[in-house]
Amino acid sequence: MGIENRRWKGLFAPTEVVELKQMCLTPGEIFQPGRYKAEDLPDIAFEMGLVEGISKAEEQKDKTGDVDK
Repeated sequence: MGIENRRWKGLFAPTEVVELKQMCLTPGEIFQPGRYKAEDLPDIAFEMGLVEGISKAEEQKDKTGDVDK
């Protein structure tokens, strides 16, 4: 059995950009994988370990358009 990677929403600033690694289904909405502000995702996505933080270097690469090959 693997190590669980659980986090809670309070670990991230509300406006911090995080990455949703896989689809998250809630009774009211479907969240596709991608980048969101932490405040836009439901608590359950964090509790299930579907969310990861994005490093500042990675965020800067996206802004400048640099792509690793």
